Amino acid sequence: MIKLPEYVLKFMQKFWDLGYEIYVVGGAVRDALLGKTVDNYDFTTNALPEQILKLFPDASYQNNYGTVLISHTLSSDKRILFEVTTFRKESKYADFRHPEEVVWADTLKEDLERRDFTINAMAFDGKTIIDLFGGRQDLKNKIIRAVGDPDKRFSEDALRLIRAVRFASQLGFMIEPKTAESIKKNAKLIKNISWERIRDEFLKILSSDYPYEGVMFLHNLNLLVQILPEVEQSFSVEQKSPMRHHIYDVGTHLLLSLKYCRKKDPILRFAVLLHDIGKLKTYHKDEKTGLITFYNHEVVGYIMAKKIAKRFRLSKEQTKKLTTLVRFHQFTVSERQSDKAIRRFIRNVGKEYLEDMFELRRADRLGSSAKETSWRLELFKQRVNQMLQEPFTVSDLKIDGYDVMKILGISPGPKVGKVLQSVFEKVETKELPNDREKLLDYLNSLKKAESK
Repeated sequence: MIKLPEYVLKFMQKFWDLGYEIYVVGGAVRDALLGKTVDNYDFTTNALPEQILKLFPDASYQNNYGTVLISHTLSSDKRILFEVTTFRKESKYADFRHPEEVVWADTLKEDLERRDFTINAMAFDGKTIIDLFGGRQDLKNKIIRAVGDPDKRFSEDALRLIRAVRFASQLGFMIEPKTAESIKKNAKLIKNISWERIRDEFLKILSSDYPYEGVMFLHNLNLLVQILPEVEQSFSVEQKSPMRHHIYDVGTHLLLSLKYCRKKDPILRFAVLLHDIGKLKTYHKDEKTGLITFYNHEVVGYIMAKKIAKRFRLSKEQTKKLTTLVRFHQFTVSERQSDKAIRRFIRNVGKEYLEDMFELRRADRLGSSAKETSWRLELFKQRVNQMLQEPFTVSDLKIDGYDVMKILGISPGPKVGKVLQSVFEKVETKELPNDREKLLDYLNSLKKAESK
C-alpha cells in the first residue's frame, strides 16, 4: 500500500473539503508501488482550472491543457511544485503530439484511459489504488503495455514511441508484443516530434541502468533508423578480416561497447555509441589480401558527430565533449612514446575529459572481446598522471603577469605575455622548475640583463 506524506494529504484535503475529487496519478503511483522514492507528485481532479485558481490564488495557469502549477512550501529553504490537471478525455490530435482541443471529462476513468501506458494509468485517492487497466500486474510482470489500442495511443502522441523504450530501459522491463509491434509499425511518426523532446528521452535511455538494451529496442523497433541512421547503417559494415582483431560488425561493436561503459554520464555513453561511426565512410577492403581498413575514421567520425550533436540540439559543452571523445579516441599507447607525445594527447583531449576517454577506451576494448586493459595502457595512464603534475599552460605557472610587470617595470601589453610564454617554455623543457622563488629569481636576472 502507498503511504503519502502528510503535506500531500493536507494538500488533497483542501479539495476534499470543497467536495472535489482529487487523485495522485501517473509516475508517483508507479514509483511508489516499485518502492522508489517519490519527490514529484502530479494530481488529477474534477475541479476546473478556474476553480483550482480560486482555491490557490497564487497558482499559475499558462497552458491550454488544464494543468495548474501550485508552489508548495516544505520548509524555509525548500519548495515543491504540484501539477494539478483537470480530468480530460480523448480528442483529435492534429500534429501527433498535441490535441486539437481539450475536452474536460466527467469521470476519472475517462481521464485514465487516454494515458500512455498501463503502469502510468493508475490513480490513488489516499486510501485506494484505482487500477482500471492492469497496471499493477504489468508492474509485477515487468511489462510496458499501451493503454487500450496502441496504434491510437501512438498516433495521439508520437513521443510515446520512444518513451516506451525509455521506461523499459530505466525499469528493466520488456515491451508487450502488441505494443512493440505497434511501435515498429508507427516508428516513422517520431519524425513529427521536436529534436529537443527526442534528445531528452534518448539521453535518459543512455543514462539508465540498461542503455544497451534500450538502444537495442530502438534498433529492433525501427526507431534507431529514424533518429540515428548513422548507427543503424553501421550494422552493415563488416570488420572481421585478416590481421584484424575485430570479430563483430561496426554496429554490434558500438552497442557492445555501450553495454560495457560503467559511467552513467549520457554524453560519454553517446560518444561510446558513436566513436566508430566514421568507419561507415572510410571502409576499404583490399581485393588481394581481404584486409579491411578504416583510415582516418576518427576524423570523419568527428565531422559526423558534430552534425549529430547539432541535430540533437546538444549544448555547446555537450557538443565539445561528444566530438572531442570521438575525435581522439584512437590514441596510441606505446612504451616508446615521448613526453611530448603524452603532452600532446593531454592537450588534445583536455584534462577535464581524460577520465572519460580512458573509460571509452575500456568499453571499446571490451566491446571488441579484448581484455579490459593491457600493460601498455596502464603504463600510458601512469605517464599521463605523472605529466598532469607538471604545468601545461602559462596559467599553471607559479608567477603571473603582475609579477612580470612589477619586476621588469613594464606596463600591461603584449610584452608581458611574451615574457610569460618564454618562462613557460623553459619550465616545460625543465630548464626551470615551476617554483615561485626560482621563477622570481629568473625574472630578476632578466631585469639585470636588460639594465646592462
